[in-house]
Amino acid sequence: MAFDRDISEVKNWMNMFRWVVKLIRDDYAVGEEKLTRGALIETDIGLTLEQTEEVMEIVSASFSIKFPPGTLDELVKFEEMCMLAAWLHGLYKRPEFLGDDYVSRASALNPRAQA
Repeated sequence: MAFDRDISEVKNWMNMFRWVVKLIRDDYAVGEEKLTRGALIETDIGLTLEQTEEVMEIVSASFSIKFPPGTLDELVKFEEMCMLAAWLHGLYKRPEFLGDDYVSRASALNPRAQA
């Protein structure tokens, strides 16, 4: 697991999505055809829970963001993970699918998260 990945091209949530697709494709040998916006994290992508947590650790370290406990309980689709990471990094508005309690905890940990 390398944490020294170039993030210079990540300027919005779609760039974040593409960055995470490349990460999962390259590090976990998951075909891009599985890594669609609507892919369900638990069933469609094919990663174990541990691998999904590793992906989130890499994203967290690469973008200097912190995911609060219970993050995977908030996410269903692959695009949601990318939108969340982009929001925490200050590149996207607050995703509507997040609950208020989670938003408060995430905002407290990530000052760049926009309302």
